[in-house]
Amino acid sequence: MREPFSLLLAVHGGDRPDYLREAFRSSVDHQSRRPDQVVVVRDGPVPDHLARCLDELIAGTPVPVTLVTLERNGGLGPALDAGLRASHHDVVARMDADDVSKPMRFEVQMPLIEEGADIVGSALLEFRNDPTDPGDLVGRRTPPCDPEEIVRSSRFLDPFNHPTVIYRRSAVLAAGGYGDLPLMEDYWLFARMLANGARPANLAEPLVYYRVGDGAYGRRGGMRLLRSELSLQRRLRAEGFTTRAQYLRNVAMRGGYRLLPETLRRAIYRRLIATYGERHGRAPESGNGVSSSPQRVRDPR
Repeated sequence: MREPFSLLLAVHGGDRPDYLREAFRSSVDHQSRRPDQVVVVRDGPVPDHLARCLDELIAGTPVPVTLVTLERNGGLGPALDAGLRASHHDVVARMDADDVSKPMRFEVQMPLIEEGADIVGSALLEFRNDPTDPGDLVGRRTPPCDPEEIVRSSRFLDPFNHPTVIYRRSAVLAAGGYGDLPLMEDYWLFARMLANGARPANLAEPLVYYRVGDGAYGRRGGMRLLRSELSLQRRLRAEGFTTRAQYLRNVAMRGGYRLLPETLRRAIYRRLIATYGERHGRAPESGNGVSSSPQRVRDPR
């Protein structure tokens, strides 16, 4: 049975109109299976040129749009929680305001949700300026695809590429929503969803082009991200999601990664993190990777 679903997109004052236009149209107008509702969260004030772009997109789209306007910029987690409250459907697809969806993205992902998964992600392709130019592609990020490996790997890294996910809102809300953990809100949510018994699936097929500009690897480090990393690890340990040994490993390895020089951090990311799914087994490109039963993850390993 084909279920209706919503598309959730957050926009803030720093977004570019041309990127937003491409992200929106690729995820709505150009999809072989379009969403039934688009929820756009305007996270705080935006400049006039971005507001005009939003108005044009909303007026010209074939899909009903719900605009949620927040008076101040409160960060991605609270913005997405506000968007979830405005979603009309239990199935919600995520999209960032500067990435590009492949035309068959939802046609490929939605059957896995309809067959029983609570959250479905995919691989993504990193690009700089033009996703249609093979020479502009700079990397591929492949997540773990076997359901048991998704659960197992989640104690060390985020097992989903956030801009690619589709999930059940009921499973998100049962885990407490995104909350407010800047730069780590998605990992924190997905860990709690898995701990709560959500059934995971990932596709090795890249369904989203992920924009990486200058400084992309620089933003994966620094003191601000280190503070968020340490806060995340404390929360995971307090929830019993990780053992003491796993907590110490994560603080040393993930925390240390944030302090490395950018060139070294880029090399480690491309060789180890982005290719994790390829090195630990992959499901078929478009096969059903849904676990037959929920994978509980509170028991230490």
